[in-house]
This record gives sequence, structure tokens and C-alpha cells, in this order.
Amino acid sequence: MQEILMQTYTIALPIILGYIVWLLQNQKKSRDANSRGTMLLLRVQLIEYHSKYTKRGNIPSYAYENFNEMYNAYHDLGGNGMVTHMKEEIDQLHFNKNEESE
Repeated sequence: MQEILMQTYTIALPIILGYIVWLLQNQKKSRDANSRGTMLLLRVQLIEYHSKYTKRGNIPSYAYENFNEMYNAYHDLGGNGMVTHMKEEIDQLHFNKNEESE
């Protein structure tokens, strides 16, 4: 009886471990795709903010705060490059004291 259990264990264990590895790889692919999509959406929004407020020459404090939070999330997801330059330009804008609505 013990010999049958050992044979079953020897055969089943690699199959189960292979299935677990396959599941983990698929989950990683899905997480990577979600992260990439989120990063791209953040980049689009950051570009829109940059375009809008640099054209105006000022940025309301709420928009500046949103920009910084989006930038930090974007950076944490691995984004960099041109958005870092845009952040530097946004940092140079003055705050709009009237807090005008968009």
C-alpha cells in the first residue's frame, strides 16, 4: 500500500507543481498587462494636464496635486522619460489662486 502511495506521489507531484507554475505565469501576464494599461492611461492624462495648464500659464492647486499623484503612480509603475520633463515644467507653473474650474 505504501509503495502505491509513493508511486502516486512521485507521478502526481510534478504534474501539480507544473500546473501551479503555469497558473502563476498566467497571473503574472495578466498583472503585467493591467499595469501597462494603467501606465498608458496615466500617461495620456498627464499629457493632457501638461498641455492644458502650460498653455494657460498656471495651474490650480487641486490640479497640481492630481498631477503629482498621477505622476507618482506612473513613476511607480515604471514610467519615466518625457513625463519627468513635463513634471518639471508643471512644477514651474504658479498656482492659480482663484481655483477656477476646468
